Amino acid sequence: MLTGSPRPVVTGASLVRAAALLLLAAAVAKLVARGLAEPEVACSFAALVTVGEAVRAGAPGEHGQAPLGAAAGLAYALLGPLHGLPTGHGVLQVVAVTGVGALAGALLRSAGRAARHRGRGERRATVPRPRTPARPHTTSRPQARSRDRRAAVCGALRCRVPAAVAWADGAARRLLTVGFAATLFQPLYLSGALDRMPLAGPAYGAFLVLVAALVGLADAVLATLQQPGGRFGAVLEDQVRALGGIGSAIAATGMLVSLAAGEVGLWALPVFCLPLLLAQASFRRAAAVRATYGQTIATLARATEVAGYTAPGHARRVADTACALGRELGLGTQQLALLEYAALMHDIGQLSLVEPVRGGATAGLPEPDQQRIARLGSEVIRCTGVPIPVAEQVARSADPLTGPDGRADRTLPLAARIIRVANAHEDLVGPAADDAAALSALRDGAGLTYDPVVVAALERLRAAGVGRCTVARTESG
Repeated sequence: MLTGSPRPVVTGASLVRAAALLLLAAAVAKLVARGLAEPEVACSFAALVTVGEAVRAGAPGEHGQAPLGAAAGLAYALLGPLHGLPTGHGVLQVVAVTGVGALAGALLRSAGRAARHRGRGERRATVPRPRTPARPHTTSRPQARSRDRRAAVCGALRCRVPAAVAWADGAARRLLTVGFAATLFQPLYLSGALDRMPLAGPAYGAFLVLVAALVGLADAVLATLQQPGGRFGAVLEDQVRALGGIGSAIAATGMLVSLAAGEVGLWALPVFCLPLLLAQASFRRAAAVRATYGQTIATLARATEVAGYTAPGHARRVADTACALGRELGLGTQQLALLEYAALMHDIGQLSLVEPVRGGATAGLPEPDQQRIARLGSEVIRCTGVPIPVAEQVARSADPLTGPDGRADRTLPLAARIIRVANAHEDLVGPAADDAAALSALRDGAGLTYDPVVVAALERLRAAGVGRCTVARTESG
């Protein structure tokens, strides 16, 4: 089975991490050389960033959101006078304080998780194990212990390395964003340019909003660079739209804390960050619900495999291919998530059949039978509570490309056309992995049964060396 093209050594995510690391190294070096300006203020903001990183919410595909830490860093970057007195921390001190706080928070979080795991291990050790009949020893006890130790280390690395990379991506993005905010604000404040400008009252607030908007745009660009695959414009559009959620709360809290600290001092930090901490708790719960939601859909999609209607892994492979096609055709993150749900459940209708389709391959059935299966599956999906577009995509995944008048049916969703091509490709390839014959069959049916745009996208993916089981999972978790 083909596994896809090798990953490039230099990616957008690696460039972002390298830039953040270089910036942090320069900031720490300057801090060591020239000392810390206003140590009490710097330590207070560093402590707040540490707390934010330690209690950050982790969710698949979200690069470890840390709203409180990001808001604290932004507030320090936008901090002018403190309780009526001028400050002089500068850009690099903002970066150093934010970076050190983030590292301290990550270490604190890791220590807490290690302590919890150790506690669980001790509780398991107190439970007596059932006696099992003795087995003949094929290896010595030291060899067995060494093998178990290696297996445990490998298992731990498999779990922790992706999580560490996700944290590094999120921390690098937050550090560069805070550094950009400080670059926009601190030189103007330290040079006295802000005092010479007519920025009193609402005008000063509007200036901070403008800075926050530019910072949000920079954050969206960095997040787009960190996304593997997909078209830059479509991904950037998704990231800009996402700024209206937790991003707006982070920006508002950062601006509010910087303004309030100018009047009441450091007491503004805990007082005005508490609402964001409560919002983060809700965000964590929402992330857990969404993860359970995605797992439920994936489990439901396996019902046809367990019942023997489709081959093992069929739904997952179709969903992966469909997501790869969706990225190639410029679908955004939200559209990809709906496409993945629909592709996973596209064969649910087969459960209503008295006799299973041979091999579960519906691509060879007459079109009316394919449409009947798709409609039956759509009715089941409507009862599961998934978004309505998912059921509509499945219902129309076997519809013809043209309407009764012979013209192209413009109401046929692109996702439905993608699912039909992805499912047919999986059915035609079969266990023999004859990809050339499958592509030839799809090419012959392009314009009649299959959308030629989608077929061309599949050929481009295959020409680029992307395998039949490309893992292009979206944020379904």
